[in-house]
Amino acid sequence: MAPSGRDDPDRALFADELRAMRKHAGLSRDELGERIGYSGSVIGNIEAQHRSPTKDQARRLDEAFSLPGTFARLEERLRGVPFSAGFRPFHPYEAEARTLRTFQHVLIPGLLQTEDYARALSLAYPDTTDEEVEERVTARLARQAILTREEPPPPKLWVLLDEAVLHREVGSAKVMHNQLMHLERMARRPNITVQVIPRTLPHPGLLGAFVIAEPDDSGAIVYLENADGGQTVEKADTVSRVTLMFDALRTEALPGSASLSLIEDVADKQWKEIAP
Repeated sequence: MAPSGRDDPDRALFADELRAMRKHAGLSRDELGERIGYSGSVIGNIEAQHRSPTKDQARRLDEAFSLPGTFARLEERLRGVPFSAGFRPFHPYEAEARTLRTFQHVLIPGLLQTEDYARALSLAYPDTTDEEVEERVTARLARQAILTREEPPPPKLWVLLDEAVLHREVGSAKVMHNQLMHLERMARRPNITVQVIPRTLPHPGLLGAFVIAEPDDSGAIVYLENADGGQTVEKADTVSRVTLMFDALRTEALPGSASLSLIEDVADKQWKEIAP
C-alpha cells in the first residue's frame, strides 16, 4: 500500500531538513515564520507534513538560513511530480498499461477531462496557489497522451460512470457542455469505451472510485481514490475484489450506444440550454 500524503518521502525530507535547520539556528516556529514573512503555524504545518511548501517559501527559507538553494531544490522535487503521494506509485503503471478500467461516481476521469474542467477542479483545492493549479492541470493533460500515442499502442480504456457525474456542475454550464461533448468524442475512439450507470440505481460503487491498470508483464495494480491522496495497491486479494466490483458494476451500466446517447442528451438539454 502506498503512503498517505503525510508519508510522502519528498515532503518528509523537506520537513526533516526544515526542522533540523530551525533547531540548529535556535529558532522557534514563530520566530522563523516572522523571519520569512509567514506565520508560525505555516512552519508547523510544513514540518508536520500537513501541507507542501510553496516555491516562495522555499526561496525565503534558503535566504533565512543562507543556503545555496537547498530548500528550493527540495521543493522542486515536490513540484516535479505534481501528483498526490498515493497516486505517484500508480502513475508509471498507468503510463505502461495495456488495459485500464476505471469507475467514477463523482467526476469525469482525469484521462478524459478537458483543460477547463481540470482547472476548475484544481481551483477547488484549499490552500492552492495559481502556480500549483497550473502545474496540476499541465500534469493531468500530459497523462492523456497515452490515449492517442502510436508507439506503443494506446491502452484499452474501459470507463464506467455513475450518471450523476454528467449532472454535477464543475466550473460552469459552458465547461460542462464542452466536457461532455469531449467525453462523447473520446468514447468513439476504437480504444475507449464509456458506459453510464443510471443514477436511479443504487450500487456498491457509490462507496468510492478506482482504477485498475493491467501491464503486459505483471499483475494488475489498483488505485483507490480517497480524501487523503488515494492509495496504490498491489495486493492480489484487493485487486481481485476491485476487479470483481468493476465487473458487477458493468452489469448495471447501459450499453455503449445508449450511454453515448445519454451523454449527448444531457450535454444538449441540461448544459447547452443554460450555457451563456
